[in-house]
Amino acid sequence: MKKRIGSYPRVRVKGGGRGVVSQAGTVLLVETIRKSGLDAAISTALAPWHKARAVHDPGKILLDVALAVALGGDCLADVSMLRAEPAVFGPVASDPTVSRLISKLASGGQRVLAALRTARAEVREHVWRLAGDAAPDAGGQVIVDIDGVLVLAHSEKQNATATWKKTFGHHPLMGFVDHGRGGSGEPVVGLLRPGNAGSNTAADHIQATQLALAQLPKRLRRGRQTLIRTDSGGGTHEFVAWLAQRGRWLSYSVGMTITDAIHQAVLKVPASAWTPAVEPDGDIRDGAWVAELAGDCLTGWPKGLRLIVRKERPHPGAQLRFTDADGMRLTCFATNTAGEAIATLELRHRQRARAEDRIRAARATGLRNLPLHEAAQNQIWLEIIQIALDLLAWMPLLALTGQARLWEPRRLRLRLFSTAAQLVTTGRRRYLRLAGHWPWTDVITDALDRLHALPNPG
Repeated sequence: MKKRIGSYPRVRVKGGGRGVVSQAGTVLLVETIRKSGLDAAISTALAPWHKARAVHDPGKILLDVALAVALGGDCLADVSMLRAEPAVFGPVASDPTVSRLISKLASGGQRVLAALRTARAEVREHVWRLAGDAAPDAGGQVIVDIDGVLVLAHSEKQNATATWKKTFGHHPLMGFVDHGRGGSGEPVVGLLRPGNAGSNTAADHIQATQLALAQLPKRLRRGRQTLIRTDSGGGTHEFVAWLAQRGRWLSYSVGMTITDAIHQAVLKVPASAWTPAVEPDGDIRDGAWVAELAGDCLTGWPKGLRLIVRKERPHPGAQLRFTDADGMRLTCFATNTAGEAIATLELRHRQRARAEDRIRAARATGLRNLPLHEAAQNQIWLEIIQIALDLLAWMPLLALTGQARLWEPRRLRLRLFSTAAQLVTTGRRRYLRLAGHWPWTDVITDALDRLHALPNPG
């Protein structure tokens, strides 16, 4: 009988191995950059900040940092993961060079931000054309979710202040294009704000919406092909009036705070006016009803606004609020979409909860903290996060199918990007041989085949 030495086999470790590539699955993101033309677009955008005798291109440096963030990095120094694999990622700048570039771009102010955002918008339109029927605008309408995010700061940083949740940090306003039930979503705006910025500041919501619209193809900015969706933070007179302004051609679905006027209007709704709420599959949602309000509660709001309220039995253990009525939890939203059943509109607004999934993915992709001291530097970091999230959304959009398209960044890193491979050079070509026993090797190779089949940019 052999003596038991533990639950796992004992493996001795030695250094000095050759021909082994870690994080080999990241070639999916590298190929996405190549096919989307993101590398050329970012390099062209940052050409004014490229010194004549500089060894490293600013666009390549910024993309290297974005790749490191996409792999789970949370600071500039994590670009060393890429520097260790020159056969896959090419020459990677040193940490001091990366740091100097971020400081230089931060000093460029709005010129740099405008250049980066314009490049991303051009690439986004190209990627959506490549995606075809899987693109977010394939159904004729694009949905943009805008929501605030609290980012904690653990040291003194510029514009880091006390937040409304009694924490300390920043309060950026983010916007994401919803890919629907069959996909994830991609960022279109990241507006850095101080920690004490209000959740319902209309000026910030207007600016965030303008930046988000600039990221969309121009054809989607008319005919109400873009729906702006927010929680109650966007339910202000100024923001709704801006959305409904004549000639803007936007659809909106914004959450509303239950005021006393709305509460009194709900109490006057007859029982026959309540319609059962529905689920995405068309089934009736148990214990939930919707109704459309009219009367004095619409006074002062733009013409064409529809106010829809939902009442629902609270889940066990939930506490009712003062604004609830008859033991039912009340929620309310406003929309300017006409000709649709209120149950359908309520379901569409309830699906705004997918924005919380996008925020969770952003927190896992560099937004857990803002690592730099100056606000201008952290705004550049926020742009890097958005580029990383773009890649994590575009790669599944172009290359993955089925349930794999729904994988969030953590799962993509665990199953695909962390794969190791053997680097083989033969016939002046380099090959990555993935482990045959890895459960998701076929997913990686099939995805690469789909990417290789796409036309080259330009």
